[in-house]
Amino acid sequence: MNQPKSKGQIEDAISKEVTKFYVETLGVGPHKTRVYILQDMVIIRLHGKLLPLEQKLLEADRGIELVKDIRKALHEITSHGLNEVIKQITNHNVVSSHSDISTKTHEIMQIFVLDGNLEKSL
Repeated sequence: MNQPKSKGQIEDAISKEVTKFYVETLGVGPHKTRVYILQDMVIIRLHGKLLPLEQKLLEADRGIELVKDIRKALHEITSHGLNEVIKQITNHNVVSSHSDISTKTHEIMQIFVLDGNLEKSL
């Protein structure tokens, strides 16, 4: 893969690779992925559908809590792979990552904190 040079090219490359990662890992990917580089952070905003199991759980008592627990577990399971995607494109290690989902809008926000200020180096 040619290394992207500009902020927009890096954001686009991360967007495409993260979407591909989710399709390959979970069998379903987001409908829309937006990526923002802000200083030492890569912020990923995923729009899509909930997994069928998650949609069913929302009908139950504690459904929101259960869906958030599932997504927390998925984040833990997939974070190593996503960290590698980000490292390959940015040439920065991921120091920490954070994720949350809105069960109303089905939007997932992920933040990856890098070991250096990527935005400043662009």
